Amino acid sequence: MGVKAFIESSRFRNFIMTLIVFNAITLGLETYPYEGAWFTTWLPMADRIIVGVFVVEILLKLIVYRHRFFLNGWNWFDLTVIIISILPAAGGFSVLRALRIVRAFRLFSVMPDLRKVVEALLRAIPGMGAVMAVLGLMFYVSAVMATKFFSETNPERFGSLGESAFALFQVMTLEGWATDVALPVMEFHPWAWIFFLVFIVLTSFAVLNLFIAIIVDSLQAKHFDDEEARDAEADADRDKLHAEISGMRVEINRLTALVQRSLGEDPSASIAEKDADKSE
Repeated sequence: MGVKAFIESSRFRNFIMTLIVFNAITLGLETYPYEGAWFTTWLPMADRIIVGVFVVEILLKLIVYRHRFFLNGWNWFDLTVIIISILPAAGGFSVLRALRIVRAFRLFSVMPDLRKVVEALLRAIPGMGAVMAVLGLMFYVSAVMATKFFSETNPERFGSLGESAFALFQVMTLEGWATDVALPVMEFHPWAWIFFLVFIVLTSFAVLNLFIAIIVDSLQAKHFDDEEARDAEADADRDKLHAEISGMRVEINRLTALVQRSLGEDPSASIAEKDADKSE
């Protein structure tokens, strides 16, 4: 088995996936304040071994694919994660130790189903930009209105534009918006419920649902693209098979003619006899 076949095999991919999951578990265990020997010695050693395997994996891919390695965005992602992993844990790089857990995100690059979901989300970003612009405009207008309406009576929540925007963000999440935000305001402004309900309908129920619609549409488009690619591949295989069958027929006819000539028979007469038999 060649190196390329080895790194592209399902066994190697499953092995890397297992290491990623195991490494994510060990990094989580390191957050516990335990002083056992296996905890302070074996876990760091296992981490170094796993990083070494990842480095070897990247080197093998660089050797096999060469410049084509850098044409794949997922290869760039893997390379970035590994570089972060091998940076020294001292000095100015000590804060990057916390980023070692991003190795768990490598599951995106080794699991095709997860990769398809991420690619669909990335394809949805341009569409989400317009929705975010609409949502940002709604937030700005609503925050200005809330500051004008409620700053004098509720300065702790709506004393400035930033505080109003933060309070409205809590309202949009529907987390304690009635007891923490709306009811204190309604003690001074009984009509304030109208403002908050309109804001909730426009943001939580309308704009956020647009995000969901765009993501679902992107996932469906990705699914249809995959189906079209499979259909195109099947059509190409079918055309290739038909061409091979036609070539085999031509070769069989040529071999039949050669055999008949070697036996002293007239190929044209034999064909005429076969046609006569068919007509009978």
